[in-house]
Amino acid sequence: MKKAIITVVGHDTVGIIASVCSYLAEQNVNILDISQTIVNGYFNMMMIADVTEPKSGFSDLVTGLDEIGKKVGVMIHCQREDIFDSMHRV
Repeated sequence: MKKAIITVVGHDTVGIIASVCSYLAEQNVNILDISQTIVNGYFNMMMIADVTEPKSGFSDLVTGLDEIGKKVGVMIHCQREDIFDSMHRV
């Protein structure tokens, strides 16, 4: 299984979770774990997702998430788990 870390940050608004999750489902990406919080009007979500077989390939998945983020007014960042782990290793 190939995993990715997806983070979503921005001003809270209606439909953020729905937009991101609907897109991931369309791309055959399963959400394995999800955490979200709103602090003083700022939305923050982190997901771990199975990106073993996205319909359009990983780079297109990342581009699509970026477009969703622009549409709903948040920043979405998606990294493969191994890259994320390497960048955050002490």
